[in-house]
Amino acid sequence: MAGNGNGKTGAQIAALPVQWDGKGALRVLMVTSRGTGRWVMPKGWRIDADRPWETARIEALEEAGAVGQVGTDPIGTYRYDKLLDDGTSVPCEVVVFPMLVDRLKRDWKERRARKRRWFKARAAARRVDEPDLAALLRRLADKPRKQPELRALKKGA
Repeated sequence: MAGNGNGKTGAQIAALPVQWDGKGALRVLMVTSRGTGRWVMPKGWRIDADRPWETARIEALEEAGAVGQVGTDPIGTYRYDKLLDDGTSVPCEVVVFPMLVDRLKRDWKERRARKRRWFKARAAARRVDEPDLAALLRRLADKPRKQPELRALKKGA
């Protein structure tokens, strides 16, 4: 359900765009938010209730220009308060789907509104404001190859 500022919780979907660098280390693609310029994951309101990973794929393409394979199993969740245009905030729970990035488009929908940058997972964890998201990123930094959701993507499953 999309948040409406009336005390309801919003359900959002995020993509966690990742790539393995030449040394085998996991890198995470982050984008800046439009309002504050904070580093965030590409995310948005759920579009397809039956296939939430499709929302993650669309958000990664629109916000980061990332194209790749999105896993159908979430890698985690986090919470944050979404500031709405009218000044109110809605508590949101964000379900995060991993995405193995094949390529980055040079021209994408929100290229003028956002910056994108690759970070090692631990560096990404230091740049986000949400404690649950930081913990998820630190977990990936410690043992990325032990994450079944990432292993499934690497195998092309």
